[in-house]
Amino acid sequence: MLEYLSIEGGQKLKGSVSISGAKNAALPLLAASLLSKNTISLSNVPNVVDVKTLLKLLENLGATQSFQNRSVKIDTTTVSSACANYDIVRKMRASILTLGPLLARFGHCEVSMPGGCAIGQRPIDLHLKALEQMGAVIELKQGYVVAKAPDGLKGTTIIFDKVTVTGSENILMAAALAHGVTKLVNVAKEPEVVQLCELLRDAGVSIDGIGTANLTIVGSYGELLDMKDIEVIPDRIEAGTYLCAGAITNSKITITDVIPKHLESITLKLQQMGFGFEIGEKSITILPAEKMKASDIETSEYPGFPTDVQAQFMALCTQVDGTSIIDERLFENRFMHVSELARMGANIKLKGHSATVEGDTKLICADVMATDLRASSALILAALVAQGTTKIHRIYHLDRGYEDLEGKFSALGAKIERLEE
Repeated sequence: MLEYLSIEGGQKLKGSVSISGAKNAALPLLAASLLSKNTISLSNVPNVVDVKTLLKLLENLGATQSFQNRSVKIDTTTVSSACANYDIVRKMRASILTLGPLLARFGHCEVSMPGGCAIGQRPIDLHLKALEQMGAVIELKQGYVVAKAPDGLKGTTIIFDKVTVTGSENILMAAALAHGVTKLVNVAKEPEVVQLCELLRDAGVSIDGIGTANLTIVGSYGELLDMKDIEVIPDRIEAGTYLCAGAITNSKITITDVIPKHLESITLKLQQMGFGFEIGEKSITILPAEKMKASDIETSEYPGFPTDVQAQFMALCTQVDGTSIIDERLFENRFMHVSELARMGANIKLKGHSATVEGDTKLICADVMATDLRASSALILAALVAQGTTKIHRIYHLDRGYEDLEGKFSALGAKIERLEE
Protein backbone atom coordinates (compact mmCIF):
# COMPACT_ATOMS: atom_id res chain seq x y z
CA MET A 1 0.00 0.00 0.00
CA LEU A 2 1.23 3.49 -0.79
CA GLU A 3 1.30 5.90 2.11
CA TYR A 4 0.66 9.63 2.18
CA LEU A 5 0.87 12.42 4.75
CA SER A 6 -2.17 14.43 5.78
CA ILE A 7 -1.30 17.84 7.29
CA GLU A 8 -3.75 20.34 8.69
CA GLY A 9 -2.35 23.85 8.33
CA GLY A 10 -2.45 26.82 10.66
CA GLN A 11 -0.86 25.36 13.82
CA LYS A 12 1.85 27.21 15.74
CA LEU A 13 4.81 24.99 16.65
CA LYS A 14 6.53 24.86 20.02
CA GLY A 15 8.89 22.66 22.00
CA SER A 16 12.08 20.91 20.96
CA VAL A 17 13.14 18.22 18.52
CA SER A 18 16.22 15.99 18.57
CA ILE A 19 18.13 15.80 15.29
CA SER A 20 19.16 12.36 13.99
CA GLY A 21 22.55 11.30 12.65
CA ALA A 22 23.40 12.47 9.12
CA LYS A 23 22.43 10.07 6.36
CA ASN A 24 25.06 11.69 4.11
CA ALA A 25 27.76 10.98 6.71
CA ALA A 26 26.59 7.47 7.61
CA LEU A 27 26.64 6.24 3.99
CA PRO A 28 30.35 6.94 3.22
CA LEU A 29 31.35 5.67 6.69
CA LEU A 30 29.52 2.40 5.98
CA ALA A 31 31.16 2.15 2.55
CA ALA A 32 34.55 2.74 4.21
CA SER A 33 33.98 -0.34 6.38
CA LEU A 34 35.00 -2.29 3.23
CA LEU A 35 38.57 -1.10 3.97
CA SER A 36 38.55 -2.47 7.54
CA LYS A 37 40.25 -5.62 8.79
CA ASN A 38 38.04 -5.69 11.90
CA THR A 39 34.40 -5.34 12.93
CA ILE A 40 33.38 -1.73 13.56
CA SER A 41 30.42 -0.06 15.26
CA LEU A 42 28.77 3.15 14.11
CA SER A 43 26.51 4.93 16.59
CA ASN A 44 23.90 7.66 15.98
CA VAL A 45 22.99 6.06 12.62
CA PRO A 46 19.65 7.34 11.29
CA ASN A 47 16.96 4.71 10.74
CA VAL A 48 16.20 5.71 7.14
CA VAL A 49 15.70 3.77 3.92
CA ASP A 50 19.00 4.83 2.27
CA VAL A 51 21.01 3.42 5.19
CA LYS A 52 19.11 0.13 5.05
CA THR A 53 19.65 -0.03 1.28
CA LEU A 54 23.44 0.34 1.64
CA LEU A 55 23.53 -2.23 4.47
CA LYS A 56 21.64 -4.64 2.17
CA LEU A 57 24.19 -4.01 -0.57
CA LEU A 58 27.11 -4.69 1.83
CA GLU A 59 25.36 -7.88 2.96
CA ASN A 60 25.00 -8.94 -0.67
CA LEU A 61 28.76 -8.52 -1.02
CA GLY A 62 29.26 -10.90 1.93
CA ALA A 63 29.39 -8.60 4.99
CA THR A 64 27.50 -9.35 8.20
CA GLN A 65 25.72 -6.54 9.99
CA SER A 66 23.23 -5.78 12.73
CA PHE A 67 21.32 -2.52 13.06
CA GLN A 68 19.47 -1.75 16.26
CA ASN A 69 18.98 1.25 18.55
CA ARG A 70 20.64 3.53 15.99
CA SER A 71 23.80 1.48 16.16
CA VAL A 72 25.28 -0.55 13.31
CA LYS A 73 27.82 -3.29 13.88
CA ILE A 74 29.43 -4.29 10.62
CA ASP A 75 31.99 -6.94 9.71
CA THR A 76 33.26 -6.77 6.13
CA THR A 77 36.15 -9.21 6.60
CA THR A 78 33.91 -11.89 5.06
CA VAL A 79 33.24 -9.91 1.86
CA SER A 80 34.05 -12.11 -1.12
CA SER A 81 32.15 -10.53 -4.00
CA ALA A 82 33.17 -7.28 -5.67
CA CYS A 83 29.98 -6.96 -7.73
CA ALA A 84 27.41 -4.37 -6.62
CA ASN A 85 24.34 -5.35 -8.60
CA TYR A 86 21.77 -3.17 -10.32
CA ASP A 87 18.83 -4.33 -8.22
CA ILE A 88 20.10 -2.42 -5.17
CA VAL A 89 22.23 0.31 -6.72
CA ARG A 90 19.30 1.60 -8.81
CA LYS A 91 17.50 2.62 -5.61
CA MET A 92 20.22 4.95 -4.41
CA ARG A 93 22.99 6.97 -6.00
CA ALA A 94 25.22 6.69 -2.93
CA SER A 95 25.79 3.00 -3.76
CA ILE A 96 28.53 4.30 -6.10
CA LEU A 97 30.52 4.90 -2.87
CA THR A 98 31.41 1.19 -2.91
CA LEU A 99 33.38 1.65 -6.14
CA GLY A 100 36.56 3.17 -4.65
CA PRO A 101 36.87 0.84 -1.65
CA LEU A 102 36.04 -2.36 -3.60
CA LEU A 103 38.57 -1.55 -6.33
CA ALA A 104 41.26 -0.60 -3.80
CA ARG A 105 40.70 -3.77 -1.79
CA PHE A 106 40.21 -6.42 -4.50
CA GLY A 107 41.96 -4.90 -7.52
CA HIS A 108 38.75 -5.34 -9.54
CA CYS A 109 35.04 -4.64 -9.16
CA GLU A 110 31.77 -4.30 -11.00
CA VAL A 111 29.37 -1.63 -9.79
CA SER A 112 26.08 -0.85 -11.49
CA MET A 113 25.54 2.71 -12.69
CA PRO A 114 23.61 4.52 -9.96
CA GLY A 115 19.96 5.59 -9.62
CA GLY A 116 18.34 7.68 -6.85
CA CYS A 117 16.74 11.14 -6.98
CA ALA A 118 16.08 12.57 -10.43
CA ILE A 119 17.40 16.03 -9.57
CA GLY A 120 19.86 16.38 -12.38
CA GLN A 121 22.84 14.95 -14.21
CA ARG A 122 25.07 13.88 -11.39
CA PRO A 123 27.58 12.08 -13.58
CA ILE A 124 30.20 9.82 -12.07
CA ASP A 125 32.75 10.69 -14.74
CA LEU A 126 34.82 12.62 -12.17
CA HIS A 127 35.07 9.43 -10.04
CA LEU A 128 36.07 7.31 -13.05
CA LYS A 129 38.59 9.81 -14.42
CA ALA A 130 40.30 10.01 -11.00
CA LEU A 131 40.48 6.20 -10.66
CA GLU A 132 41.98 5.98 -14.16
CA GLN A 133 44.62 8.49 -13.10
CA MET A 134 45.39 6.09 -10.24
CA GLY A 135 46.04 3.33 -12.77
CA ALA A 136 42.65 1.65 -13.03
CA VAL A 137 41.38 0.33 -16.35
CA ILE A 138 37.67 1.11 -16.59
CA GLU A 139 35.02 -0.09 -19.04
CA LEU A 140 31.28 0.54 -19.10
CA LYS A 141 29.52 -2.74 -19.90
CA GLN A 142 25.75 -3.26 -19.95
CA GLY A 143 25.09 -0.59 -17.36
CA TYR A 144 28.00 -1.61 -15.10
CA VAL A 145 31.27 0.11 -14.31
CA VAL A 146 33.86 -2.67 -14.67
CA ALA A 147 37.13 -1.56 -13.07
CA LYS A 148 40.48 -3.38 -12.83
CA ALA A 149 43.71 -2.49 -11.07
CA PRO A 150 45.44 -5.87 -10.64
CA ASP A 151 48.64 -4.33 -9.24
CA GLY A 152 46.77 -1.98 -6.91
CA LEU A 153 45.96 1.70 -7.29
CA LYS A 154 48.90 4.11 -7.50
CA GLY A 155 49.16 7.40 -5.66
CA THR A 156 49.09 10.46 -7.90
CA THR A 157 47.87 14.07 -8.04
CA ILE A 158 44.19 14.46 -8.89
CA ILE A 159 42.53 17.80 -9.58
CA PHE A 160 38.73 17.64 -9.49
CA ASP A 161 37.29 19.78 -12.30
CA LYS A 162 34.44 20.71 -10.01
CA VAL A 163 33.65 20.10 -6.37
CA THR A 164 32.03 16.68 -5.94
CA VAL A 165 31.09 15.29 -2.54
CA THR A 166 30.71 11.61 -3.46
CA GLY A 167 33.65 11.90 -5.87
CA SER A 168 35.86 13.27 -3.09
CA GLU A 169 34.71 10.47 -0.75
CA ASN A 170 35.20 7.69 -3.29
CA ILE A 171 38.72 8.73 -4.24
CA LEU A 172 39.64 9.40 -0.60
CA MET A 173 38.75 5.78 0.24
CA ALA A 174 40.61 4.48 -2.82
CA ALA A 175 43.68 6.55 -1.88
CA ALA A 176 43.69 5.15 1.67
CA LEU A 177 44.73 1.73 0.31
CA ALA A 178 46.73 2.97 -2.69
CA HIS A 179 50.47 2.54 -3.24
CA GLY A 180 52.22 5.81 -2.42
CA VAL A 181 51.01 9.36 -1.91
CA THR A 182 47.83 10.80 -3.44
CA LYS A 183 47.24 14.54 -3.59
CA LEU A 184 43.62 15.62 -4.07
CA VAL A 185 42.96 19.19 -5.21
CA ASN A 186 39.54 20.94 -5.09
CA VAL A 187 38.09 18.46 -2.59
CA ALA A 188 34.61 18.99 -1.11
CA LYS A 189 34.83 20.52 2.39
CA GLU A 190 31.45 19.27 3.66
CA PRO A 191 31.38 18.08 7.30
CA GLU A 192 30.48 14.59 6.01
CA VAL A 193 33.72 14.47 3.98
CA VAL A 194 35.66 15.71 7.02
CA GLN A 195 34.20 12.91 9.15
CA LEU A 196 35.26 10.29 6.59
CA CYS A 197 38.79 11.76 6.69
CA GLU A 198 38.75 11.46 10.49
CA LEU A 199 37.65 7.81 10.35
CA LEU A 200 40.53 6.98 7.98
CA ARG A 201 43.04 9.08 9.95
CA ASP A 202 42.06 7.34 13.21
CA ALA A 203 42.59 4.01 11.39
CA GLY A 204 46.23 4.99 10.83
CA VAL A 205 46.10 6.62 7.38
CA SER A 206 48.21 9.78 7.21
CA ILE A 207 45.97 12.57 5.83
CA ASP A 208 47.10 16.19 5.68
CA GLY A 209 44.72 19.10 5.05
CA ILE A 210 41.52 17.71 6.60
CA GLY A 211 38.74 20.30 6.24
CA THR A 212 40.51 22.14 3.39
CA ALA A 213 40.21 21.83 -0.39
CA ASN A 214 43.60 20.05 -0.66
CA LEU A 215 44.33 16.65 0.87
CA THR A 216 47.53 14.62 0.91
CA ILE A 217 46.97 10.92 1.66
CA VAL A 218 49.67 8.30 2.26
CA GLY A 219 48.24 4.96 1.14
CA SER A 220 48.63 1.65 2.99
CA TYR A 221 49.88 -0.32 -0.05
CA GLY A 222 46.79 -2.54 -0.04
CA GLU A 223 46.87 -3.31 3.69
CA LEU A 224 43.40 -3.29 5.26
CA LEU A 225 42.91 -0.77 8.06
CA ASP A 226 42.41 -1.11 11.80
CA MET A 227 39.24 0.95 12.09
CA LYS A 228 37.87 2.46 15.28
CA ASP A 229 34.22 2.85 16.29
CA ILE A 230 32.67 6.19 15.35
CA GLU A 231 29.63 8.32 16.13
CA VAL A 232 27.88 9.76 13.08
CA ILE A 233 27.65 13.58 13.09
CA PRO A 234 24.17 15.19 13.33
CA ASP A 235 22.20 15.76 10.13
CA ARG A 236 22.57 19.45 9.23
CA ILE A 237 19.95 19.12 6.47
CA GLU A 238 17.34 17.68 8.83
CA ALA A 239 18.27 20.44 11.30
CA GLY A 240 17.85 23.07 8.57
CA THR A 241 14.44 21.64 7.69
CA TYR A 242 13.17 22.02 11.27
CA LEU A 243 14.61 25.54 11.55
CA CYS A 244 12.67 26.41 8.38
CA ALA A 245 9.55 24.85 9.95
CA GLY A 246 9.97 27.15 12.96
CA ALA A 247 10.51 30.08 10.59
CA ILE A 248 7.57 29.49 8.23
CA THR A 249 5.14 29.18 11.19
CA ASN A 250 6.96 32.06 12.97
CA SER A 251 7.24 29.86 16.07
CA LYS A 252 9.82 29.44 18.79
CA ILE A 253 11.29 25.92 18.60
CA THR A 254 14.55 24.36 19.72
CA ILE A 255 16.59 21.78 17.83
CA THR A 256 18.94 19.67 19.95
CA ASP A 257 21.87 17.31 19.24
CA VAL A 258 23.28 19.56 16.51
CA ILE A 259 26.65 21.12 15.70
CA PRO A 260 25.73 24.84 15.32
CA LYS A 261 28.86 25.60 13.27
CA HIS A 262 27.61 23.27 10.52
CA LEU A 263 24.42 25.36 10.26
CA GLU A 264 25.94 28.85 10.05
CA SER A 265 24.96 29.52 6.42
CA ILE A 266 21.34 28.67 7.31
CA THR A 267 21.11 30.59 10.60
CA LEU A 268 22.77 33.66 9.01
CA LYS A 269 20.22 33.64 6.19
CA LEU A 270 17.33 33.30 8.67
CA GLN A 271 18.78 36.20 10.69
CA GLN A 272 18.74 38.35 7.53
CA MET A 273 15.05 37.42 7.21
CA GLY A 274 14.34 38.77 10.70
CA PHE A 275 14.55 35.72 13.00
CA GLY A 276 16.51 35.66 16.25
CA PHE A 277 18.53 32.78 17.72
CA GLU A 278 19.74 31.41 21.01
CA ILE A 279 22.68 29.16 20.24
CA GLY A 280 24.00 26.64 22.76
CA GLU A 281 26.83 24.15 22.50
CA LYS A 282 24.60 21.49 20.90
CA SER A 283 21.29 23.30 20.44
CA ILE A 284 19.72 26.14 18.46
CA THR A 285 16.50 27.94 19.37
CA ILE A 286 14.83 29.98 16.63
CA LEU A 287 12.89 33.02 17.86
CA PRO A 288 9.91 34.51 15.98
CA ALA A 289 10.49 37.52 13.71
CA GLU A 290 8.67 40.81 14.22
CA LYS A 291 8.60 41.07 10.46
CA MET A 292 9.60 38.24 8.07
CA LYS A 293 11.70 39.84 5.33
CA ALA A 294 12.51 38.61 1.82
CA SER A 295 16.06 37.46 1.13
CA ASP A 296 17.95 36.18 -1.92
CA ILE A 297 19.70 32.82 -1.82
CA GLU A 298 22.43 31.28 -3.94
CA THR A 299 23.29 27.64 -3.32
CA SER A 300 26.93 26.62 -3.30
CA GLU A 301 29.26 24.02 -1.85
CA TYR A 302 29.94 24.00 1.90
CA PRO A 303 30.39 26.32 3.73
CA GLY A 304 27.94 28.10 1.37
CA PHE A 305 24.16 27.72 1.42
CA PRO A 306 23.26 24.01 0.95
CA THR A 307 21.32 22.95 -2.14
CA ASP A 308 19.56 20.39 0.10
CA VAL A 309 17.82 23.22 2.01
CA GLN A 310 16.92 25.29 -1.06
CA ALA A 311 13.42 23.80 -1.45
CA GLN A 312 12.59 24.37 2.23
CA PHE A 313 13.69 28.03 1.92
CA MET A 314 11.56 28.43 -1.18
CA ALA A 315 8.48 27.41 0.81
CA LEU A 316 9.48 29.91 3.53
CA CYS A 317 9.94 32.70 0.94
CA THR A 318 6.25 32.45 -0.02
CA GLN A 319 5.39 33.77 3.47
CA VAL A 320 7.81 36.66 3.90
CA ASP A 321 7.38 40.32 3.06
CA GLY A 322 8.68 41.03 -0.45
CA THR A 323 10.18 39.11 -3.38
CA SER A 324 13.05 36.64 -3.06
CA ILE A 325 15.32 35.32 -5.80
CA ILE A 326 16.72 31.80 -5.41
CA ASP A 327 19.71 30.88 -7.56
CA GLU A 328 20.32 27.11 -7.81
CA ARG A 329 23.96 26.68 -8.82
CA LEU A 330 24.52 22.96 -8.23
CA PHE A 331 21.74 20.88 -9.80
CA GLU A 332 19.77 21.71 -12.91
CA ASN A 333 16.58 19.82 -11.94
CA ARG A 334 16.37 21.12 -8.40
CA PHE A 335 13.12 23.04 -8.99
CA MET A 336 10.73 20.13 -9.42
CA HIS A 337 8.86 21.23 -6.28
CA VAL A 338 7.84 24.52 -7.90
CA SER A 339 4.87 23.09 -9.82
CA GLU A 340 3.61 21.35 -6.66
CA LEU A 341 3.95 24.53 -4.56
CA ALA A 342 2.06 26.35 -7.33
CA ARG A 343 -0.84 23.92 -6.84
CA MET A 344 -1.05 25.32 -3.30
CA GLY A 345 -1.14 28.89 -4.57
CA ALA A 346 2.55 29.82 -4.54
CA ASN A 347 3.59 32.47 -7.06
CA ILE A 348 7.01 31.40 -8.36
CA LYS A 349 8.54 32.22 -11.74
CA LEU A 350 11.40 30.17 -13.13
CA LYS A 351 14.09 31.37 -15.51
CA GLY A 352 17.06 29.08 -16.07
CA HIS A 353 18.60 28.29 -12.68
CA SER A 354 16.76 31.16 -10.94
CA ALA A 355 13.39 31.19 -9.21
CA THR A 356 11.61 34.43 -8.30
CA VAL A 357 9.33 33.86 -5.30
CA GLU A 358 6.59 36.35 -4.42
CA GLY A 359 6.05 36.65 -0.67
CA ASP A 360 2.88 37.32 1.35
CA THR A 361 1.10 34.50 -0.46
CA LYS A 362 -1.92 32.76 0.99
CA LEU A 363 -1.33 29.05 0.53
CA ILE A 364 -4.30 26.70 0.36
CA CYS A 365 -4.45 22.94 0.80
CA ALA A 366 -4.14 20.66 -2.21
CA ASP A 367 -3.19 17.13 -3.19
CA VAL A 368 0.51 17.31 -4.00
CA MET A 369 3.22 14.85 -4.92
CA ALA A 370 6.72 14.47 -3.54
CA THR A 371 9.18 14.39 -6.46
CA ASP A 372 12.47 13.95 -4.61
CA LEU A 373 13.74 13.82 -1.04
CA ARG A 374 14.20 17.52 -0.23
CA ALA A 375 11.33 18.77 -2.42
CA SER A 376 9.04 16.65 -0.25
CA SER A 377 10.03 18.53 2.90
CA ALA A 378 9.23 21.85 1.16
CA LEU A 379 5.68 20.59 0.64
CA ILE A 380 5.42 19.71 4.34
CA LEU A 381 6.50 23.23 5.31
CA ALA A 382 4.01 24.77 2.89
CA ALA A 383 1.27 22.51 4.28
CA LEU A 384 2.03 23.74 7.84
CA VAL A 385 0.81 27.23 6.89
CA ALA A 386 -1.75 26.37 4.20
CA GLN A 387 -5.47 26.78 4.80
CA GLY A 388 -7.12 23.38 5.21
CA THR A 389 -5.70 19.85 5.01
CA THR A 390 -2.98 19.06 2.47
CA LYS A 391 -2.27 15.51 1.31
CA ILE A 392 1.31 14.74 0.25
CA HIS A 393 1.63 11.60 -1.88
CA ARG A 394 4.67 9.46 -2.79
CA ILE A 395 6.30 10.03 0.57
CA TYR A 396 8.67 7.08 0.11
CA HIS A 397 11.07 9.84 -1.04
CA LEU A 398 10.91 11.36 2.46
CA ASP A 399 11.62 8.04 4.14
CA ARG A 400 14.95 7.86 2.30
CA GLY A 401 16.35 10.67 4.43
CA TYR A 402 14.08 11.71 7.33
CA GLU A 403 13.73 9.58 10.45
CA ASP A 404 10.31 9.51 12.19
CA LEU A 405 9.26 12.69 10.43
CA GLU A 406 5.62 12.72 11.46
CA GLY A 407 6.53 11.75 15.05
CA LYS A 408 8.93 14.68 15.33
CA PHE A 409 6.54 17.18 13.75
CA SER A 410 3.66 15.94 15.93
CA ALA A 411 5.78 16.49 19.05
CA LEU A 412 6.23 20.14 17.95
CA GLY A 413 2.46 20.56 17.69
CA ALA A 414 1.87 19.99 13.96
CA LYS A 415 -1.32 18.16 12.97
CA ILE A 416 0.24 15.51 10.76
CA GLU A 417 -0.53 11.85 10.19
CA ARG A 418 0.58 9.07 7.89
CA LEU A 419 -2.28 7.30 6.13
CA GLU A 420 -2.65 4.65 3.44
CA GLU A 421 -4.03 5.45 0.00
